[in-house]
Amino acid sequence: MSELVSKRDMSEEDIKLRYITPAIDCKWDKHTQIRMEYFFTDGRVIVRGNTVERGQRKKADYVLFYKRNLPLAIVEAKDNKRSVGAGMQQGIEYAEILDIPFVYSSNGDAFLEHDMKHGTEREIALADFPTPEELWARYTDRQQITPEQEKLITEPYYFQIGEKTPRYYQRVAINRTIEAIARGQDRILLVMATGTGKTYTAFQIIHRLWKSGTKKKILFLADRNILVDQTMQQDFKPFEKVMTKISGRKLDSSYEVYLSLYQQLAGDENEEPFREFTPDFFDLIVIDECHRGSAKEESRWRKILEYFKGATQIGMTATPKETKEVSNIDYFGKPIYTYSLKQGIDDGFLAPYKVIRVGIDKDLEGWRPPVGKVDAYGNEIEDREYNIKDYDRNLIIDDRTRTVAKRVSDFLRSTNRFDKTIIFCVDIDHAERMRQALVNENADLVAENTKYVMRITGDNDEGKAQLDYFIAEDSKYPVIVTTSKLMTTGVDCKTCKLIVLDNNINSMTEFKQIIGRGTRLKPEYGKEYFTIMDFRNACRLFADPDFDGDPIVIIDEGEIGTPDDLPVEPPTSPPGGDDGGNGEPPIPRIKYRVNDVEVTIINERVQ
Repeated sequence: MSELVSKRDMSEEDIKLRYITPAIDCKWDKHTQIRMEYFFTDGRVIVRGNTVERGQRKKADYVLFYKRNLPLAIVEAKDNKRSVGAGMQQGIEYAEILDIPFVYSSNGDAFLEHDMKHGTEREIALADFPTPEELWARYTDRQQITPEQEKLITEPYYFQIGEKTPRYYQRVAINRTIEAIARGQDRILLVMATGTGKTYTAFQIIHRLWKSGTKKKILFLADRNILVDQTMQQDFKPFEKVMTKISGRKLDSSYEVYLSLYQQLAGDENEEPFREFTPDFFDLIVIDECHRGSAKEESRWRKILEYFKGATQIGMTATPKETKEVSNIDYFGKPIYTYSLKQGIDDGFLAPYKVIRVGIDKDLEGWRPPVGKVDAYGNEIEDREYNIKDYDRNLIIDDRTRTVAKRVSDFLRSTNRFDKTIIFCVDIDHAERMRQALVNENADLVAENTKYVMRITGDNDEGKAQLDYFIAEDSKYPVIVTTSKLMTTGVDCKTCKLIVLDNNINSMTEFKQIIGRGTRLKPEYGKEYFTIMDFRNACRLFADPDFDGDPIVIIDEGEIGTPDDLPVEPPTSPPGGDDGGNGEPPIPRIKYRVNDVEVTIINERVQ
């Protein structure tokens, strides 16, 4: 470029090349500390009809790292027609997202520096751009980080060539947790949306603490066998030589990383296996899906945490539970970091969703039996108006089950009959009847392979045995699964493209967990968004301000995943709940079944 070209006529790229990059290069290592054109999101997935495209990715001009996992500064460049601080507001926005303490803006004349901690700004000459050591010293001084704490904070994350590295929000979660532990904080809560890699984040936290020697005996608690097995085979695989899964009553103390079910370690009131370890055996406990039993004071699972109270304890969840009886925040403290479903979708790391709300006449209008009407088993049906809250819990309308199964099957016929589908039902009995109705609707494909439709519930070993195949990306069968509660949490089916809601959901925690079954992106398998088909108006919860915000205190209605996942026993007594005034327990309400009532879909709405 001719020397006659003035600085004001240069493009932004020329300003970077001639003035900004040289000022940084002479102080920072360009191979290990400078990242130019630093993209940190993937761009939101935008669905228009049947076409999918990506929105714009977020990009910082420069991100400067003290160590590979410790970014210290963002630099935003502008051309010389603009002021030296023209890029500052954008830089500050990115610094807040990326958790970076110093922001710089430049137009080639000088740098404007913004200190995120103190909120102060100053202008400095190009030649006075600070070194990594200067910025790190300022950071450690203002954060009051001791040399001993610094050793842990600067411990690198686990990395092997060819393997993934933490996304920006995972890095923020890891670094904030490590820094909090370095300062002596021993109860930590991380809130990360389903599908954003909580287990991988947990692995990186554990690995840094273990590698540095800060924590030598570690316990990872989960509430489902499949979660423990997935964790060992995938994210925790680098620990395989020092890792064990606790099973049975015999506990081997020679390992360093232990994985266990809450239930396995808690045992029962007569035998509590966790007491085989001394209270000071574990240095660190990570509790996956901590919105479940560990949050409840009287829970047996909570006893594990209280027994090992001297250990640092990290709770991880997509849905912190805050009720009058259950509180994650009361136990762990306020979340040290939150990465929401909305943010994950906006960043393009999670799949967006399309909602189809289906209205059935008997759901919208209710149904009242004629006087003296008996059900399919000869029981006289209690005379009252039944509504959507009753169906499949107190009253079974066979044609309603068939209608739902047909609508789901018709949708798959119009898209792809081999799209992985989960149908959430009221209880196990409902899940079994829905399986039967789906088999009849898809008899041609069931004849080819009986595993096309499967029920996967807590009481069914054959179904549970197929869960791994449903999750496996390269496994064709099962395609459609019916369930009640078993698959609401932690089942990592990246290729699930249709979620059907035919259960009554009143818990925001449960709703978020169910929606989370579809949020994982897998473009190479054609999974760039998913569809929610809602027969019970559960999607009204999307409009609730609490859907993607902080939890509110509500009345607790019991543990998620327990009462509704029990098999329904056949009625042994007449309907009603009156104890007759004799002090006996109330007679359980009968579950009526009618096979001569027609239902019709009367409207649909797509959002």
